[in-house]
Amino acid sequence: MSRIENTLAQLKAQNRKALIPYVTAGFPFADITPELMHGMADAGADIIELGVPFSDPSADGPVVQKAGDRALALGIGLVQVLAMVRSFRERNTTTPVVLMGYANPVERYDQKHGAGAFVRDASAAGVDGVLVVDYPPEECEEFAAALRAHGMDLIFLLAPTSTDERMQLVGRVASGYVYYVSLKGVTGAGTLDVGQVEAMLPRIRQHVSVPVGVGFGIRDAETARAISKSADAVVIGSKIIQLLENEPHEKVVAVAIHFIRTIRKALDA
Repeated sequence: MSRIENTLAQLKAQNRKALIPYVTAGFPFADITPELMHGMADAGADIIELGVPFSDPSADGPVVQKAGDRALALGIGLVQVLAMVRSFRERNTTTPVVLMGYANPVERYDQKHGAGAFVRDASAAGVDGVLVVDYPPEECEEFAAALRAHGMDLIFLLAPTSTDERMQLVGRVASGYVYYVSLKGVTGAGTLDVGQVEAMLPRIRQHVSVPVGVGFGIRDAETARAISKSADAVVIGSKIIQLLENEPHEKVVAVAIHFIRTIRKALDA
């Protein structure tokens, strides 16, 4: 059982829902990420999604794109992201970490470091899951098997437009959890329709046996709690990035902790 599977199973046994914050690695400062991850874990994050900066992020809205551009300008790439996870693991060996990003950095890493290098080095760093936005499930069985052989999960996105056939494909390959994108569009876009999410999740569960997390558009404790009534996990990203983007270095972690605690309290209420 992977660290993600174990964490979600424990939460289910406690009748609790997972809180999964997303932050872009190297944002808003190149050296802040491990400390920020520790703060979020201490504040009640169950799994941490760490965005791998990329120049052409097709699923990211303006907020996350801007964060990625800022991290890239600070010299943050996949090598640095894995180093951040290794640093986090020096003090925290229990909180799962998921890398979220795009195919280009993963494949470029293997080009530079040898076939299979990404899976090997991510595992060695302490990564627990990988979500590659532009990897379709029908092309990922070999990659998924390589990850599972190293104790890591391959996580997929599903959307309001996903067909039953697509859900079946994802259900065959995915492990850990699936991430339901609650809005048509990019991260941070639009207003979340809780009723639509509640109607969609039973349909997803007909085809997918792993837990279902919901993200895109969750911005406050009230919405997080409403979504948690039907979802297994709540994912929050753009709102966290907005809160941190203009903070000075010494306040970044405290601001994140305060927000995560607010969401955690609402989920556990």
